[in-house]
Amino acid sequence: MAVANTVVQTADGVVDGKRGRGGRRGTISWRGIPFAEPPVGKYRWRAPRPVEPWPGVRECHDYGYAPIQEKLFTARGAGRFQPRSEDCLTLNVFAPESASTTPRPVLVFIYGGAYILGGTSTPIYDGSYLARARDVIVVTLNYRFGPFGFLDLSSYSTPERQFDANPGLRDMVAGLEWVQRNIAAFGGDPNRVTVFGESAGGSAVTALLATPAAEGLFSGAIAQSPALDLAVGKDNADLFADEFVRLLMDPTRRRGAERDEEPLDPETVARVVDGAGPLDLLRTGNKMMGFARGAQTSDPMPFAPVADGDYLPLLPMEAARLGRTHAVPTIIGNNRDEGELFARFWNILPDAGTYLVGVDDQETVEELERLYPGRGDRVRLSADATFWIPTTMFAGYHSAHAPTYVYRYDYAPTLLKVGGIGATHATELFAVFGIYRDPIGAGLAAAGSWRSTKRITATIQGLWSWFARSGEPSPSWPRYTTDNRAVMVIDDPTRVEIDPDGVKRRAWERVHREVRAGVGRVPGAGITGGSGAGSRG
Repeated sequence: MAVANTVVQTADGVVDGKRGRGGRRGTISWRGIPFAEPPVGKYRWRAPRPVEPWPGVRECHDYGYAPIQEKLFTARGAGRFQPRSEDCLTLNVFAPESASTTPRPVLVFIYGGAYILGGTSTPIYDGSYLARARDVIVVTLNYRFGPFGFLDLSSYSTPERQFDANPGLRDMVAGLEWVQRNIAAFGGDPNRVTVFGESAGGSAVTALLATPAAEGLFSGAIAQSPALDLAVGKDNADLFADEFVRLLMDPTRRRGAERDEEPLDPETVARVVDGAGPLDLLRTGNKMMGFARGAQTSDPMPFAPVADGDYLPLLPMEAARLGRTHAVPTIIGNNRDEGELFARFWNILPDAGTYLVGVDDQETVEELERLYPGRGDRVRLSADATFWIPTTMFAGYHSAHAPTYVYRYDYAPTLLKVGGIGATHATELFAVFGIYRDPIGAGLAAAGSWRSTKRITATIQGLWSWFARSGEPSPSWPRYTTDNRAVMVIDDPTRVEIDPDGVKRRAWERVHREVRAGVGRVPGAGITGGSGAGSRG
């Protein structure tokens, strides 16, 4: 069988990859390929610019810089951390080593991390095993997040200093545009590109489905454990921008959401944010997390894609409800025990009770309290409200104009079952990327689950890759509609269930209808910044 060359000519220059060794034998990876110019200096908070072509052969043997975040989150192993920089707009291509006579389907991955952390160098995102096992091309791409990617300063734009909304979302689109221009040179098929992501990455996939600039850049979408409310309305985005700049000027500031100061001058804003170092911006971004919690804004996270009315015209849920998401086949779903990860290791989910504050239908409130009676059920209530119910609603809306497939991931290796963690948030990534056979995942598999982890990996990789090839994950997986509510339960073995937890679903949908109708309100709703947040000088 012919072996592919590691040297590839792209539209921007020649890149040299690296053949896999050990467990990655039979693959080639090209890591750290720039897809845009560095977004630094006056290009902070600007749309990514086309990369300048380079002469000669560019060695792409290791990942590029991680986006700016706390060092802890860039770990690649014991005592090893990926260097951080604003110059982070790179991507990676993983391919089988064997040459193919026909172009291979392409899977483009967007990582999670609540839009405040992450990077393609995270070991679990190594695309080599998936590429080799399923004869596909895997691409992973970096994007700006936190204040660098999702602080909306566009209201302060002047002719001398422009700011673009949603630079992080624009980075993802630029990466997908790179794929369209270049993936054929790596043996990929630009007409069969599936974008997939998990957690904030899954939310990003739903945002891309609602982004006009992303139309035609992918033929399918997979949103794993998205939090559909992880997006920001324009009023809150302006409030967050105002508070961010004031905190940057005065780190000791302690204020609520009320705006009783004069609006900030655009020239002052440009001077302050352009003069700040990246770690200053990171520290101020961390303070903003506390501000959003304390102010009880209706958008709980200050950094996420902004429905700015232009680049992202509508919040993803609203776009789906109005039939304005891209009509491409979509897989979307959640893990059975999403909340356990957050309850034990990273407590960022809102308190269970906040979801019922302001709902006037007492019968619905009492029903939900009966459905989630115990202390452990309160964790599930928060997780269901954050992940499951919005996902189910989005699927129902999107299914009206595009093939939609809904799953629930139930598989957990023995060690996670015994520990009470179960099929919690992000655990499906071990199977999707085949990491149970890598040293970082082998411990979970070896503890009584070696064979079952092999089967679940083959199952989910088969579903995802066949979907990338054909637009359908499996003949045994029926499309989801609001009439049939068919859900594929991904376990060992798989099974189809009709409207699992339908009683809970119907109760939650009544809550959402009441909130949308304005009868009740979600916690913090109506905090839009007061007199100064909506207008800029």
